[in-house]
Amino acid sequence: MWVLAGLTAAALFVKRRLGRGGSGRPAAGGAAVLLLATFGVAIAQTIVLAALAVFARDLGVSTTGATWLLTAFMLASAVATPVAGRLGDLFGHRRVIVTGLALLLAGSLVAAVSTQGDSYAGVVAGRVLQGLSGGVFPCAFGLARQSVPAERLGGVVAGLSAMFGVGGALGMVVAGPLVDVTAPAALFWLVAVIALLALAGMARVPFAAASPVPAGRVDLMGATLLAGALAALLLAISQGRAWGWTSPGIIALFAAAAVFAAAFGLAERRVAAPLVDLRLLIGPRLLPTNIATLVVAVGMFAAVTLLPLFVQTPTALGYGFGYSPARTGLLMTPIAVCMLLAAPLSARIARSLGARAAFQAGAVLAAITLGGLGLLYEHIAEVLLWCACLGLAYGLAFASLGGLVVGAVSQEQTGAATGINTILRTVGGALGSVLAAVIVASSATAPGRPPTESGYSTAFVVAGAIALCAAAVTAARGAVTARTEPRSQSVS
Repeated sequence: MWVLAGLTAAALFVKRRLGRGGSGRPAAGGAAVLLLATFGVAIAQTIVLAALAVFARDLGVSTTGATWLLTAFMLASAVATPVAGRLGDLFGHRRVIVTGLALLLAGSLVAAVSTQGDSYAGVVAGRVLQGLSGGVFPCAFGLARQSVPAERLGGVVAGLSAMFGVGGALGMVVAGPLVDVTAPAALFWLVAVIALLALAGMARVPFAAASPVPAGRVDLMGATLLAGALAALLLAISQGRAWGWTSPGIIALFAAAAVFAAAFGLAERRVAAPLVDLRLLIGPRLLPTNIATLVVAVGMFAAVTLLPLFVQTPTALGYGFGYSPARTGLLMTPIAVCMLLAAPLSARIARSLGARAAFQAGAVLAAITLGGLGLLYEHIAEVLLWCACLGLAYGLAFASLGGLVVGAVSQEQTGAATGINTILRTVGGALGSVLAAVIVASSATAPGRPPTESGYSTAFVVAGAIALCAAAVTAARGAVTARTEPRSQSVS
């Protein structure tokens, strides 16, 4: 429970700092609760990563099956995030946050009980419920904007933004030691405790001042079509080898994904308040950045999915290190630490050379690092070095995306554009985790046999090539911008 102790100390520090200024408004306690709520959602996303091999063994599923414990969360979150944002606008952000935390608690309880009962379907269902809490993030920003005094809003927003990275990083690190000391179900009990504390805190957060309720309704049709497209695509990718890439089932799934995607595009063009504004998704100024976001997220989550599985591979197979979950968590520590250190470095690069330069530096470093992981991994010291470089690379890349998005849209479009970019990160992460598992599983010499060393090498190199594509996309955008726009107006 050292994570809870550390988070509590951090929250008290933030509360004390925010409490200075004497506005008399009860924003400090509310800010601390919002930080706790977003932390719970962020840590829930990555809490299973270091223990995927343990879940695969205990639940009796393959490597690909185990990665669905990560993919299911991100798939649900990708759909829930824009829906929750709209619901918050219509009915109040506090109500949606409470609902999201309740879903996080319920999903954690379902996953914990199902893990103890060795029910794979139950654990996946619990992860889906947890993923639906992803809508806490946009509503936390909305509630902060309504209730926090202007002089403190910048600090609260920065803290909420940091919680996404802090929670995700701690989720990767804490899972291994916790599983070794207790059992896999403890991961979900931990998230349940955090959700319960956040819910108790939200009971003390006052409702924001009444504001006019915007007209319109939630685009449930768009949410359904988006969920159908993503689910069909991910299922086709994950089951392609098992069913046969040319089998009727896989062809039907790919066709269904295409039909759902086309229908989603048509529906969003006809809805007054669409789930996703297609002008911001595929508009000429944001399209390269959105593509780069999706691509770099695929590469990153492919990498962080592969690493725990690789280092936990028994040495009897001729590769891997036979690490326990606890040692795996410690191995992931350089990624978490360097991601946090990269955020201020990315801001400094962006101020000097532009946000695009910071993103490209991160993407190129990620490509080099992942290529190195695919070729040089004989000694654990090499893996540790690559982990540190990977954390630095993706810290630079993700920290710079906000600047790229904001620099490409007008002020009134900022919220919608950043929301779409967040969805693309989540979708890319889901695709990356499944893609990595499929490449590794495809190297097995026979069904039920463990993957070969070449499967991991290939997967790391492919992830590196994907990261390099993200750098190329932004470089192409920069070249077009330089030719078509005055220098003073070009997007950094």
